[in-house]
Amino acid sequence: MHAATELVLHPVRRGHRELAAAGVRPQDVDTVICPHVHGDHVGWNTRLTDDGEWRPTFPNAQYVISRADFDYWNPANGHRTRSGSQMAGVFEDSVAPVHQAGQTVLWEGDHFDIDAQLRIEPAPGHTPGSSVVWLRSGTDRAVFAGDLLRSPLQIVKPDDCPGFDEDEPRARNSRRRVLGEAADRSALLFPAHFPGPGAAEVRRVGDRFAVKKWAAWR
Repeated sequence: MHAATELVLHPVRRGHRELAAAGVRPQDVDTVICPHVHGDHVGWNTRLTDDGEWRPTFPNAQYVISRADFDYWNPANGHRTRSGSQMAGVFEDSVAPVHQAGQTVLWEGDHFDIDAQLRIEPAPGHTPGSSVVWLRSGTDRAVFAGDLLRSPLQIVKPDDCPGFDEDEPRARNSRRRVLGEAADRSALLFPAHFPGPGAAEVRRVGDRFAVKKWAAWR
């Protein structure tokens, strides 16, 4: 990405006012990373126009989505999902329109590089295509963990799974692996759903982990 590039890593739906406050217009965004296909992580992909059509919110962006999740949640493939009706309509209104507009990048394999600083890596379990995003800046590292962790308790007890995980054994393995990498690399950990301070440094404690320090927002 160039210096002027704007990136959106989907957390939850926030609103154009917050983008505007950061000096970003929808047409300025050129990359949207969807760490997995759940409604709260793809719901801002599109907007409902006055003519009743779902259109890409970011007209100049490429939407980066894992092939595994795209195929799994595509209702045309008939997969039986743990989420069931909770995901009804999400693919149709938040994923299919950007794909039909030719704006999706469906990645697969052991990683996908956005640029020299940003790398997406698979962390399956929460969904088949769940992923994390690693950021590198000099010797500093950060990992955007998406829904790999839903509660700070899962740092201490990484084998605990919420009811949202499609495949609990794979989710446990992914959670332990990413937490271990974050601890070993002294990486700042950014989960999507923690209350209060949203980033932490973690350390190993036997076969578990603990928060070494919460990041303070400036």
